[in-house]
Amino acid sequence: MNITKTPINDLLLIEPKVWKDNRGYFYESFSTRAFADAGVDVNFVQDNQSFSQRGTLRGLHAQKSPSAQGKLVRVIQGRVLDVAVDARKDSATYGQHYSVELSGDNHKQLWVPPGFLHGFLTLEDNTIFTYKVSNYYDKEAEVGVIYNDAYLDIKWSDTMDPADFILSEKDLVLPSFNDFVSPF
Repeated sequence: MNITKTPINDLLLIEPKVWKDNRGYFYESFSTRAFADAGVDVNFVQDNQSFSQRGTLRGLHAQKSPSAQGKLVRVIQGRVLDVAVDARKDSATYGQHYSVELSGDNHKQLWVPPGFLHGFLTLEDNTIFTYKVSNYYDKEAEVGVIYNDAYLDIKWSDTMDPADFILSEKDLVLPSFNDFVSPF
């Protein structure tokens, strides 16, 4: 398992070693030892999974304390553009984002620590996205920022018109980053 730092502190890209043969493939998708060696001490309490069609955008979400969550995200089937935004007020990279394509073919994962906003856009139909979280879901702790925030200037897609993105009603009314009062 190769764990590398991204340009944003504490946000890590994980690329597992994949063994392929005529039967298919095998890889280790999580290792407490590998995470500890990378300086991450985490106890996952829940696994979540979503199924989405092409153009579905989920985000940008987080949970505030005492229910803040770290997330280990990956795609089982299909492809997404995964985005994490540093919302930690005291961070040198506050307000910066990192994006990476995660897919069922490349097996990449992203460790999104507490204090980050997170979202993804599905790039293919029938995409299965899964993530391990370090705290339980708490509706009262939900916070977020609108996906198309001008300050963040996230480039979601070169091939899809944002007018065609599929979003929840909740995600359409999230505040801008400048109006977001970070609890982190």
